[in-house]
Formats: sequence, structure tokens, C-alpha cells
Amino acid sequence: MRILLIASACNSLTQRVHAELREHGHRVAVEVTPRSEDVRTAVARHDPDLVVAPMLKAAVPRDVWSARTCLIVHPGPVGDRGPSSLDWALHEGVADWGVTVLQAEEEMDAGPVWATAPLSVPADTGKSDLYRNELADAALDAVLTAVERFASGCHTPLDQHTLPRTPDARTRPPMLRRTRRIAWAEDPTATVLRKLRAADSQPGVPDELLGAEWFLHGGRPEHRLRGRPGELLATRAGAVCRATADGAVWLPELRARTPAGTPRACKLPAVLALGERLAGVPELPVPVLPSADDTTWTDIRYRELGPVGVLSFSFPGGAMSTGHCRRLLAAYRAACERPTTVLVLGGARDFFSNGIHLGVIEAAGDPAAESWANLNAMNDLVEAVLTTTDRLVAAAIGGNAAAGGVMLALAADEVWCRSGSVLNPHYRRMGLYGSEYWTYSLPRRVGAPVAERLTREALPVGAARARDLGLVDRVVDCAPTRFPAEVTRLAERWAASPGLQARLAAKKAESERREAITPLAAVRERELGRMRSIFYDPGAPYHALRRAFVRKETAPSGPGAARAPGSGSADA
Repeated sequence: MRILLIASACNSLTQRVHAELREHGHRVAVEVTPRSEDVRTAVARHDPDLVVAPMLKAAVPRDVWSARTCLIVHPGPVGDRGPSSLDWALHEGVADWGVTVLQAEEEMDAGPVWATAPLSVPADTGKSDLYRNELADAALDAVLTAVERFASGCHTPLDQHTLPRTPDARTRPPMLRRTRRIAWAEDPTATVLRKLRAADSQPGVPDELLGAEWFLHGGRPEHRLRGRPGELLATRAGAVCRATADGAVWLPELRARTPAGTPRACKLPAVLALGERLAGVPELPVPVLPSADDTTWTDIRYRELGPVGVLSFSFPGGAMSTGHCRRLLAAYRAACERPTTVLVLGGARDFFSNGIHLGVIEAAGDPAAESWANLNAMNDLVEAVLTTTDRLVAAAIGGNAAAGGVMLALAADEVWCRSGSVLNPHYRRMGLYGSEYWTYSLPRRVGAPVAERLTREALPVGAARARDLGLVDRVVDCAPTRFPAEVTRLAERWAASPGLQARLAAKKAESERREAITPLAAVRERELGRMRSIFYDPGAPYHALRRAFVRKETAPSGPGAARAPGSGSADA
């Protein structure tokens, strides 16, 4: 069938639906439609057999939904209505939720139901993580079922009133800022975390801190530090620790609240955002190789199980700043000093990496210089993985990966990804040539013709398709919460395999052979030469595309100016 996806933004769910429907043999087009008029124009342009809206804030015009079937993916169970469905679910601490695919009609979220799917809500998960994982899994099941039913030509969708409802499902208004605000002197840690998780990563929790207005993004519990409610207690790994009424939480990111009519500020690591305001707040040092048993929050962890080491990391939005890259490189080198034969890089349940941190770059005094520093730090990390010859390295992608993050994974000996992962192995939509040794690793994996097509078409690739292309070696079909354990089990089996030493010897010999033919230093120099010319050219599309992406503005039009989430480092 000809299917048109309409979405307010080409977010992670839209990309995943796009990839999955294409893999099921449908011809799929995607249009970003922030306004109702855009929906009308897109449908007229493509004349599809079916319209599907994975994430749509605009209303579908009557003349569109009355003329053809338009399916809306609602992030709530049958009977749930309103634009803040997932926010309310997390704010109220529900354990069971769902996704409904319904037909667009006059009343929002009230149309007949084509398919539903349940999902469980992990107790400590933020909205964006839940959306990209459990909810996306359920949404895909429901969308594929609905599309199959539509294609059959003999299915009649059901009136919502005839279906059983989840007890917490009801019509609710948009969640207002006053509901999200934290009362630091009164709210216990559990309440603070629920409010933070319900606003992660958008719109953030409005708050006042050190004399300025901010939006708080993300939150993790602190189990030891205590202080006067609202007081900043410490900094660590770019985050700040703030006391609650009965404990404390870590705040990884802040976004400055700007006056109406002025450009939106970027989300930044909290320490960078607060800057000199933090004078006098002590730093809680992070070990180079933080143990998994350390109860204090950090974004990098290491655990060891006999011959297997697992170096996991979790950076907000998958974005890796210069500092993130350098800390992860130091941890990687320390992990390589451990007496293991297999090292797993990644293995967390959400984003693997989306490459350089466009937000930190945009906020820098000299974005070109920060782009250059960030890219070189990312290259150093990828080079360390590529040149590891004394052990086998597996990259474990639990969520999505894009641009340099995909190339970081491809530097490993094997790439394992969860069945719900979406990969964007390209840079073009951010106006970049690309680096991180992509001209070495990508053709080595998929062949030169496929590498050229992937980077030119710049489309998302689902896990199954990635395996078929050779981008990944293994697809781990499991729930998001099971991914870390499944990856560990695979690594232990790999470490115990009888051919391990022979493979290590072959790896070292192949590395030496390739280095003699194509020195990595030459690959790096060639790629960085192209990137430097882009970074330091004020007129290069990259600068306008980066600014629009991180500030949530309309992207510039014109040749080379197309962009989509997943092609750079920001939330998708």
C-alpha cells in the first residue's frame, strides 16, 4: 500500500514506524505537518491509500478524515483522551498503560478503535525513555495490526464505548506548569522524581535556581547526601544534586527559561548551564571506572563478571559532549586494563549514542571551535575501540543510535542491538560530511555501494533491516528491561567459546593488514579535513540546521538544508 505518515516532528516513533512499514513491503512517505493546513497539503501531494499519524499535535481537517481513513496513534489506553496522556500517567505513578490506534474524527481521541496494545511502566523510567522503548514497542504492534486490518478490506473498527477501559483512563486536560512545579520544602523524593520523569525530556519542570528561571530535565535519586530542602549539595559528571524534603535528587540537564518571543535556550549539562553560579558547591569526584555497585548516580558504569567486562553509559538524548567523550575514553582505557577477554560497550536500555552534542556546541562562545573539539574527542574514542586487539569488543545498542554514535558501534568486533532499535547511519540531514572513521567502518561492514546509498538516502534503518545489511550482527528480541541481562549472557557465552583465542589472533592480524593498506591516521585526516571546512565556514548549512534543531525552530529550506531528528545529537 501507499502509506503517508504525518507527524508534528520526525521523532523516534515516527522513524521507527517508517522503517518497520517499509520492511513490511509498503511504500511509505513521511511529511512533517505542524499545522492542520500542512496535513491537508501533504495528503493532496501524496494521495495515499492510508494516512497514519504516529505523533501529531495538529488536528486532522474534516475534509481529510471524511474522505479517507486516517489512523492516529494515541499514547494511552482505550478511553484515555487529552494531549498530556503520558505525562499524567507518570505523574500519577500508573503501573499499566497502553497504546490505541484510532480513526480521526471531529472529537480528538474519540474515534473508533482499529487496534490496541498494553504496556507495563517500569517504576523508575522517565517519559522519553518509556516513549522510545515500552511505548514504542506497543505502538508498533498496534500500528502493524491496524494496517493489516485496513489492508484486508473487511475489518470494522470498534466504537470506544464497546471496549473495556483501563481504570486510570479518562479525559484529562493539558498538564499545566503549576502542576509540574516542585515544592522543594514539602515534596518527598518520590514525588519530585515523578514530576521530573513526567516532564522528561519535554517540556521540563519549571523552577527557580540560584536567581534564575530554568526548566529541569531528568532526575535520579541520591541515596546518601542530605541537606536543607532546595539546597544544592554537590556536582558530579555535569549534574547537580539538590536536596528534597526527605532526601536528594540529581539533575543532569537544565534549560534556561527565555522571555516570550526570544530564541529558545538549549538543554545543557546542569553544571555548564549554571556556570559561575555554582561557586562554592563541592564536586563529588567520579572514579575513572565507576563501579556498578556505587549507589551514587553517574552516567558511566562498569561491572565485571569473570572474563566479561561491561562498560555501560547513558547520556541524555544520546548526545556526547567533549567532556562526555573524554570521560568515556578514560573509562574505556581503564576497562581495557582489566583481566577480561570480552568487553561490552553499551548495554543500557535506552540511547546508545547520537554523536556530538549539538546543544553544547550551539551554546558555546565559538561553536566552530567547540564542534572541532567535540568531533576530535569522539574520534579519539572511536579510534581506541578500532585499535583494541587484545580482547573482543561488542557494542550493545539498547535503544537508538545515529551519526557518529552508529560509527562508534561499528568500531567494535560485533554489534548487538535490541529489536526495537532504530539506526541512522548518516550525517547528511545535519549538513555534515561525517567523521568517526565512517569511510573506513561503514564500507567494511556493508560494502561501498550500500554505504553510499545509506548515507545518500539518509533514512532510518530498523533492527532487522540493519542485520540483513550487515550493520549489526545480532538482534536481541527482548523487552527493554531485559536487554542488559541478555547482553551479559551473550558476552559470557562468547567469552567461553572454544574459538576465542583463535579469533583474537585473527583479529590482530587483520588489524595489522588493514593498517598497512589503509592507515587509520590517513582516514582521520581525510574526514576531518572535510569537516573542518564545514565547521569554519559561517555560510555552511550545518550552522543553521544545528541552531534550528536544538532550539526547536523551523529548519531552513534549500539545497542541503533538510534535517530530521536522529541525524544529530538531540532528543528524538
